[in-house]
Amino acid sequence: MAYKKKEDAIAYNNKYIRDKMDRINLTLPKGRKAEIKAHAEACGESVNGFINRAIDNQIEADDKGAGE
Repeated sequence: MAYKKKEDAIAYNNKYIRDKMDRINLTLPKGRKAEIKAHAEACGESVNGFINRAIDNQIEADDKGAGE
């Protein structure tokens, strides 16, 4: 969907995120954000993608461990 005004595109994106996504505010020790960003970029993904993948992997590992 193309928008003539940048503001309209931003408003659309913000509404989509508000309606379809949950947000978590993550607090890290100083310097950790840069470390995570560098690692994510080295893996060819965004910080958000990396964090979601890490969470998915940990949930899967926890679920496997719970069945033992």
